Amino acid sequence: MADALATVALLLVAAAATVAVLQRDPARQAIVLSLLGLALAVLFTVLQAPDVGLAQLAVGSAVTPLMILLTVRKVRRKGRRE
Repeated sequence: MADALATVALLLVAAAATVAVLQRDPARQAIVLSLLGLALAVLFTVLQAPDVGLAQLAVGSAVTPLMILLTVRKVRRKGRRE
Protein backbone atom coordinates (compact mmCIF):
# COMPACT_ATOMS: atom_id res chain seq x y z
CA MET A 1 0.00 0.00 0.00
CA ALA A 2 2.81 2.42 0.86
CA ASP A 3 4.56 1.70 -2.45
CA ALA A 4 1.39 2.45 -4.41
CA LEU A 5 0.87 5.69 -2.50
CA ALA A 6 4.48 6.73 -3.09
CA THR A 7 4.12 5.95 -6.80
CA VAL A 8 0.97 8.05 -7.07
CA ALA A 9 2.63 10.93 -5.21
CA LEU A 10 5.69 10.69 -7.46
CA LEU A 11 3.52 10.76 -10.58
CA LEU A 12 1.69 13.78 -9.20
CA VAL A 13 5.01 15.56 -8.62
CA ALA A 14 6.18 14.73 -12.15
CA ALA A 15 2.91 15.97 -13.67
CA ALA A 16 2.93 19.22 -11.66
CA ALA A 17 6.57 19.89 -12.55
CA THR A 18 5.86 19.32 -16.24
CA VAL A 19 2.87 21.67 -16.17
CA ALA A 20 4.95 24.31 -14.36
CA VAL A 21 7.64 24.16 -17.02
CA LEU A 22 5.13 24.41 -19.86
CA GLN A 23 3.40 27.53 -18.51
CA ARG A 24 4.45 30.79 -20.19
CA ASP A 25 2.85 33.29 -17.80
CA PRO A 26 4.88 33.80 -14.60
CA ALA A 27 1.74 34.25 -12.49
CA ARG A 28 0.39 30.89 -13.65
CA GLN A 29 3.80 29.35 -13.08
CA ALA A 30 3.68 30.54 -9.47
CA ILE A 31 0.28 28.96 -8.94
CA VAL A 32 1.40 25.66 -10.44
CA LEU A 33 4.59 25.91 -8.37
CA SER A 34 2.39 26.08 -5.29
CA LEU A 35 0.65 22.88 -6.35
CA LEU A 36 4.05 21.31 -6.98
CA GLY A 37 5.12 22.26 -3.47
CA LEU A 38 2.00 20.65 -2.09
CA ALA A 39 2.63 17.48 -4.08
CA LEU A 40 6.23 17.38 -2.85
CA ALA A 41 5.05 17.81 0.74
CA VAL A 42 2.74 14.82 0.30
CA LEU A 43 5.57 12.81 -1.27
CA PHE A 44 7.95 13.60 1.59
CA THR A 45 5.29 12.64 4.11
CA VAL A 46 4.62 9.36 2.32
CA LEU A 47 8.36 8.66 2.29
CA GLN A 48 8.37 9.10 6.09
CA ALA A 49 10.06 12.48 6.24
CA PRO A 50 7.33 14.56 7.89
CA ASP A 51 9.70 17.31 9.04
CA VAL A 52 10.89 17.89 5.47
CA GLY A 53 7.29 17.68 4.26
CA LEU A 54 6.21 20.32 6.75
CA ALA A 55 9.03 22.64 5.70
CA GLN A 56 8.17 22.07 2.05
CA LEU A 57 4.54 22.83 2.78
CA ALA A 58 5.42 26.15 4.37
CA VAL A 59 8.12 27.30 1.98
CA GLY A 60 7.30 25.60 -1.32
CA SER A 61 3.53 25.92 -1.20
CA ALA A 62 3.12 29.33 0.41
CA VAL A 63 6.13 31.60 0.75
CA THR A 64 7.92 31.13 -2.58
CA PRO A 65 4.81 31.40 -4.83
CA LEU A 66 3.66 34.44 -2.84
CA MET A 67 7.02 36.15 -3.33
CA ILE A 68 6.94 35.35 -7.05
CA LEU A 69 3.40 36.70 -7.43
CA LEU A 70 4.28 39.92 -5.59
CA THR A 71 7.39 40.38 -7.74
CA VAL A 72 5.46 39.80 -10.97
CA ARG A 73 2.82 42.28 -9.83
CA LYS A 74 5.43 44.94 -9.07
CA VAL A 75 7.26 44.42 -12.37
CA ARG A 76 4.02 44.64 -14.35
CA ARG A 77 3.03 47.87 -12.56
CA LYS A 78 6.43 49.38 -13.22
CA GLY A 79 6.18 48.47 -16.90
CA ARG A 80 2.83 50.27 -17.25
CA ARG A 81 4.17 53.52 -15.79
CA GLU A 82 7.02 53.81 -18.28
